[in-house]
Amino acid sequence: MKKLQTLSVRPTKVDLPIPVTITEIIDENPVMKTFVFDAPIESQAAQFIMLWIPKIDAKPFSVAYKTKTGFAVTAKAIGPFTNKLFELKVGDTIGYFGPYGEAWDLKKYKKILLVGGGVGAPAILSLAQVALDKEIEVECIIAARNKDEVLYEKLLSKWGAKVHIATDDGSLGFKGFATDLLNELLKENKFDCIYTCGPEVMMKKVAEIAIKQKISCQMSLERYMKCGFNICGQCCVDGTGETICSKGTVYDAEYVLKNITEFGKYHRDASGAKHYF
Repeated sequence: MKKLQTLSVRPTKVDLPIPVTITEIIDENPVMKTFVFDAPIESQAAQFIMLWIPKIDAKPFSVAYKTKTGFAVTAKAIGPFTNKLFELKVGDTIGYFGPYGEAWDLKKYKKILLVGGGVGAPAILSLAQVALDKEIEVECIIAARNKDEVLYEKLLSKWGAKVHIATDDGSLGFKGFATDLLNELLKENKFDCIYTCGPEVMMKKVAEIAIKQKISCQMSLERYMKCGFNICGQCCVDGTGETICSKGTVYDAEYVLKNITEFGKYHRDASGAKHYF
């Protein structure tokens, strides 16, 4: 079984939330916004934080990227917490716990491919920033239903990544799914590793393609969670019984396909009920 690096950031107690002030709000598309905060954070690519709004709740979010003085989180308005988050203004102060989880493992790779879609794109963006800083050649596939929902194209290009867009309706870039575009790119390109985060059905297909092509592949999984540090058990997965927050969220793709039996099939809600993809 392949093991990724273990970080020394596992919490040993329930910490107090760290206060942060919103310095900028970026409208990414009609349903997603990026919130930039004023405090530096000691996180690594793909790690997540529990963003906390007083008297509301705390929810997990990937750190999308870092700025000179702080960090950014991208969110989609899909429920009570994010709806409240979207009501906040520049100058408002909230808090966060963390960072938690495993980081992407870059090893000594020279050329990598990142495949991201939907709310999984922030975990991909954070890796692109780190890899490009290390002068690793980075190509990205960003998938969306249409051109209005494409994330980070200009930012990734500005940083120096080669960006490929795939939209379901063909309104921008390649017409089709991310995995269709992946197959096309692999016909003429070689990559040391493929990293993916996004819809689970997409990630499963990406992993299967990578394994068939004998390319290393890592993925970042998402499950419903309340605490973020292995207490509540909400993100426990079938097949291994492990919690995603304590063992992931980054995994070797081959390990996931062989051991996490629910992967690509279903996930559980807050009550534990199964929801099939």
